Amino acid sequence: MHFTSERRLDDGVLVREFTLGEIPGTLWAPESAAPVPLILMAHNNGLPKSADRLVARARHCAAAGYAVASIDAAGCGDRPRSAADEQVRAELRRAMRAGEPVDGIFETLIGPLVENAVPEWRTTLDALLELPQIGGPVGYSGWTALGIRLAVAEPRIAAAGLFAGGYVPRAQREEARQVTVPLLFLLQWDDEGNPRQRALDLFDAFGTEEKTLHANLGGHTGTPWFEVEDGNRFFDRHLK
Repeated sequence: MHFTSERRLDDGVLVREFTLGEIPGTLWAPESAAPVPLILMAHNNGLPKSADRLVARARHCAAAGYAVASIDAAGCGDRPRSAADEQVRAELRRAMRAGEPVDGIFETLIGPLVENAVPEWRTTLDALLELPQIGGPVGYSGWTALGIRLAVAEPRIAAAGLFAGGYVPRAQREEARQVTVPLLFLLQWDDEGNPRQRALDLFDAFGTEEKTLHANLGGHTGTPWFEVEDGNRFFDRHLK
């Protein structure tokens, strides 16, 4: 892991950009002498680690005493995409403009994105846990499809906060039954791109015995800020 830049914010959070092979990432952390727990934070469906909402959440969590890491995994953010991937994305845009069904296209797009991203997130986790300022345990926050796959594949994840917005492939909907860590699931009741019943069915499918559903009125990007604060309390219970 090679750190390429470092800056201190007004709230005492240290922000460091890093590369790990071809993987670009950002690490937010409090200025603390003692090791702190780690939260892996991913945006829905491969958007960049620099997305404003993700950065705001990461900074808030770091100020609350967590190290927070995000990466642009394969096919995410500014990472190069294959010609086939770009073709699928173009077809998705066309279908959405035409008002046509898009679940089949999302399945073709998101399934491989998850499978390609998981190994890079696990490699990043290996490197992060070698840093002296990070002591674990590890939580996950963000993109549901990726979070399900990581929670099943990565035993070091102790709790997960998931956003119901975003398409979840059939494979991850089946894997949800294998998720056993404590779970906080956030649902926007009027999310135009995520049918409410499908999100409720997914919540019901999670295998964990400790799961909480928070539902708020509003569209896809309308999650209230107080849910970020509640998310910190959720992680406080399970990571500190």
